[in-house]
Amino acid sequence: MSQDTVVKNESSQPNKEKPKWDELLLKTSMPFLAMFTALLIGAVVLLLLQVNPFEAYAAIFVGVFGSVSGLTQSLVKATPLLMVGLGICIAFRASVINIGAEGQIILGALGATSWALAFKEWPAWALIPSTLVVSFLAGSVWGFIPGYLKARFKVNEILSTVMLNAIALQLMNMLVRGPLIDQAGVAAGTYLAQSEKLPETSWLARLIPQSLLNTGTFIAIGMAILVYIFLWRTTIGFRIRAVGLNPDASRYSGINVPFYQALSLTLAGGFAGLAGAIEVMGVHHRLLEGITSGYGFSGIVAALFGGLHPLGLIPASWLFGSLLVGADKMQRAVQVPSALIDVLLGLVVLFVVGSAYLSKKWAANRLSNSKKANGAQS
Repeated sequence: MSQDTVVKNESSQPNKEKPKWDELLLKTSMPFLAMFTALLIGAVVLLLLQVNPFEAYAAIFVGVFGSVSGLTQSLVKATPLLMVGLGICIAFRASVINIGAEGQIILGALGATSWALAFKEWPAWALIPSTLVVSFLAGSVWGFIPGYLKARFKVNEILSTVMLNAIALQLMNMLVRGPLIDQAGVAAGTYLAQSEKLPETSWLARLIPQSLLNTGTFIAIGMAILVYIFLWRTTIGFRIRAVGLNPDASRYSGINVPFYQALSLTLAGGFAGLAGAIEVMGVHHRLLEGITSGYGFSGIVAALFGGLHPLGLIPASWLFGSLLVGADKMQRAVQVPSALIDVLLGLVVLFVVGSAYLSKKWAANRLSNSKKANGAQS
């Protein structure tokens, strides 16, 4: 083969490195552009409310970075977002949507509370890990139900998970006002809708005195690393991703598509259940109403912002945890309605999802143009 032929063949090869770097830059920048656009529109809304947007956003920044309390509180809020987001990542990779994290958090918290109170005599080295396992299983059951319905009867998982959220909420309300109600509160005549305080042997250790930051944060980060290994370094993880990329091709190659979709929803429920356990064992030390704090829905936003990647979800969860803490500070500082916080989060969701769609469309168009160019050269 002549040297001219070799040069010609090499020049006809597509440039693989540049598209990869372009894709990485696009995926990294688009969520931040979406966040900036959402905050820009939020500034317009603040102006309409006759509030100085610079003062409002400065309150967010000071609320998070102005004290140790703000920094630790943002990590506390980021922890359940990370756990929920990991389940969302697994489900989305299998091309199914889990909207049931709110109910799965509740089931995990119920399981952790019931187990810890039932076996309060156990030492910490046995009670803490067993309680976490029970919460994972409880959340998995709540994720398995819509997964089975989709696999067996092709029931839309969005509808089934939303309905299960309502069932879980009513189940918790019944239990914290009945069998699990704090008897000390009943004796005092308060009848608060909360459980008895968990035994100290089931508490997750606090990392900083006088703060709510606990070892649950390290558990969540460790789980993120495990989920990355699971999805990209195991056969089951490969099959889950294959199902999400192309269900028809996966089915043709012998992969049981309904099974892996049900499995992904089951695992998503388990991680949301762990989020509920960490809230009970590390933050509140009891089950109470409002335990979810909307983490089941905010975790979806964090997962999308992190590119549906377990490792990208770690900084994304911290960012949204900081936004939640700072938004509370902004509400108190400039006296804006609490609904404005929901508007800001909704705008972030809208633009993050839109940016993900545009980046995929741009990548598909570029790939199509590259194939046409290579075909013309050949």
